[in-house]
Amino acid sequence: MQTKILIVEDEDALASVLSSKFKLEGFEVHISVNGGDGLREIEAWQPNLILLDIVMPKVNGYEVLESLQKNNNKTPVIVISNSGQDVELEKIKKLGAVDYIIKTQINPEEFVGKVKNISDNHYTKDSKKIKKNKEKKEEVSGGAKILLVEDDSFLRDICFKKLKKEGFNVVTAVDGEEAVKKVSEFKPAIVLLDIILPAMDGFEVLKEIRSHKDILVKNVPVIMLTNLGQEEDNKKAISLGASDYLVKAHFTTEEIVEKIKNRLGL
Repeated sequence: MQTKILIVEDEDALASVLSSKFKLEGFEVHISVNGGDGLREIEAWQPNLILLDIVMPKVNGYEVLESLQKNNNKTPVIVISNSGQDVELEKIKKLGAVDYIIKTQINPEEFVGKVKNISDNHYTKDSKKIKKNKEKKEEVSGGAKILLVEDDSFLRDICFKKLKKEGFNVVTAVDGEEAVKKVSEFKPAIVLLDIILPAMDGFEVLKEIRSHKDILVKNVPVIMLTNLGQEEDNKKAISLGASDYLVKAHFTTEEIVEKIKNRLGL
């Protein structure tokens, strides 16, 4: 059975190019030219994935996301962002988008890669290798060292971009085992650590850090990223030695930067 992709995009040329590319890759594709038509098509056709422009006539992309969220529709949405600004990306993340691509930088091959990764539940052996190789290139010199441990590619990308813009030297990890390895190798000044991770959860990673033989690693400040803000999770994190925590649904990247700077005395 073919994967069904709905492209909600009012620019005919872009929609046509994307449709042709995805059809060549074996996907079944429909196009809607505005958000209102898109919502009707989502209900009638039930696509497996939605590619959604933000700026559209009648009903914009934000309103489409709000409607999907209100109706508890979990269909993955990749947003076609016009600006790539932090405020826009944080808003679409909170409205349930799983990834984004910037309109002026669209590369059909990259777009196909994002779609295939999502179709394969985000993780394949090849994509992990690509991510690890990319992370090595993304390390920047200078600035306090930050280890960002987050398996959500969208949130990880937003945070990485913001922290790098603030001048920090950032390395990322996508699961617990990788986090334990990188905290030993990288010796960060602070760790941002998600609780729910593949292979080894954040609590287990925190235990490994606090029992490490290297005192620089053992005493590194750790800010936990909690998914639901449940009090028991927060208490457990603090009891295991977390320095602080942030609830994913509520924080902004500005708040992350502020917490890091306060913790490091910057």
